[in-house]
Amino acid sequence: MSTSSDAVTGQPAAERVSQIVIVGGGTAGWMTAAALSKVLGRSYSIRLVESEEIGTVGVGEATIPMIKLYNTALDLDEAEFVRETMGSFKLGIEFVNWGRLGDSYIHGFGKIGQDLGLVPFYQYWLKMHQAGKAAPLDDYSINTFAARHNKFMRAVTDRPNSPLADIAYAYHFDAGLYARFLRRYAEARGVVRTEGKVMGVEQNPESGFIEAITLESGERVPGQLFVDCSGFRGLLIEQTLKTGYIDWTHWLPCDRAAAVPCVRTTPLTPYTRSTARDAGWQWRIPLQHRVGNGHVFSSRFISEDEAVATLMAKLEGEALAEPRVLRFVTGKRRKFWNKNVVAIGLASGFMEPLESTSIHLIQSSIARLTAFFPHAGFDETDIDEFNAHSDFEFDKIRDFLILHYHATERDDTPFWNYCRTMDVPESLTRKMALFNSNGRIFRDSSELFAEPSWMQVMHGQRMTPRGYHALVDVYPEEKIVEYMAGIRGVIANCTRVMPTHEEFIAKHCAAKPM
Repeated sequence: MSTSSDAVTGQPAAERVSQIVIVGGGTAGWMTAAALSKVLGRSYSIRLVESEEIGTVGVGEATIPMIKLYNTALDLDEAEFVRETMGSFKLGIEFVNWGRLGDSYIHGFGKIGQDLGLVPFYQYWLKMHQAGKAAPLDDYSINTFAARHNKFMRAVTDRPNSPLADIAYAYHFDAGLYARFLRRYAEARGVVRTEGKVMGVEQNPESGFIEAITLESGERVPGQLFVDCSGFRGLLIEQTLKTGYIDWTHWLPCDRAAAVPCVRTTPLTPYTRSTARDAGWQWRIPLQHRVGNGHVFSSRFISEDEAVATLMAKLEGEALAEPRVLRFVTGKRRKFWNKNVVAIGLASGFMEPLESTSIHLIQSSIARLTAFFPHAGFDETDIDEFNAHSDFEFDKIRDFLILHYHATERDDTPFWNYCRTMDVPESLTRKMALFNSNGRIFRDSSELFAEPSWMQVMHGQRMTPRGYHALVDVYPEEKIVEYMAGIRGVIANCTRVMPTHEEFIAKHCAAKPM
């Protein structure tokens, strides 16, 4: 980089970082390009290099509510976005057969009940549940109750005391169409796309910083900041910089996924479904034009052929393509930002899609990059802080995913016996012990999943607290019964007036037939 004299200190000043090269397209690449083009404007050069021959993974079709923040920051019109991506709405995730065979619970977004005094609603419900006097937990949340009845509408913001104001939602969408949608957005704001395979990487011989990539065509593409969105292979962050990888397979043993779309033959449900199988689990993601399906499994406990056969046998309709098998190692890079390379998406690590966090991790990485964007040169203090925040987020999501596997009573297959009896991180052991004592859950700083999420999974997978919060007994039992019945009744009444999920989409954001 060239330098000039700093007018204040008289010391040499590094050239402003304004030349950005994104290696790889797909969801990660185009989310990054779209966001940076919006935030940085045309005074920065943003170039994205991708090869259609390489393709993308394209299985991340379910999201969590934070995606709305990303779309809002880009000023995307929701109806247009849903139409263009063949999308649908998502109130939560149904988990089938996780605690025991035959079990079903929904991890819904948003609130559970209404708190009373200083004590969370769940503690009152817990006392009555232990006494056999409470309805199922699903009945006290507008998200879970509406999901069970295939109802959906957006939150009604002018009714602050109504459960209709508490509706929290995300989306299901076709990841390939979403990338295409964002590509049009980014290119309209100056992002330059180059088709081509990366054949070489030039590094500064002294600093090791990447100075340029060379394409198969022979073209040299220089840059100052490189964003690695090249997927599992980590072309820059790993193959070039040898950053290293932390393997979490001993805690999250699934290392394969077979994916295939099929014809939808059932109602358009406003939730994702995750069904536990003998050596993993199967996802179902409903879109307007098809259903996305996949079988995430451990190759230690089942062969690829058996896993594919299981997936194909459980489809609700005709398969629309041949199944693809993806191989992965759950874990994270030792550094997410190394020298002048920031890894985003699968290049940064892989958290299996059990709780639909893949696209969120892209989004949060982009947000961190904008927060720590290098002005002139690269400051190791900023880079270290970026990496510390990334580590924290990955570690907390890891614990939440492990909980699903470990908190089970299933002992019917070798896979589930392994998961049920394995040692887990000490941070998760503490959280489980706290819940088992008196149903307490405390969010650790800014971790992604809040108390209602942990509580729904712990309860849904048959973790049973020995007691409940002592302050619950301040209220007479008859008052608690009345309070809980009121919440349940209002939620049921609100759900009755909601349109079905299909009716809502047909009215507001139906896609054109493909």
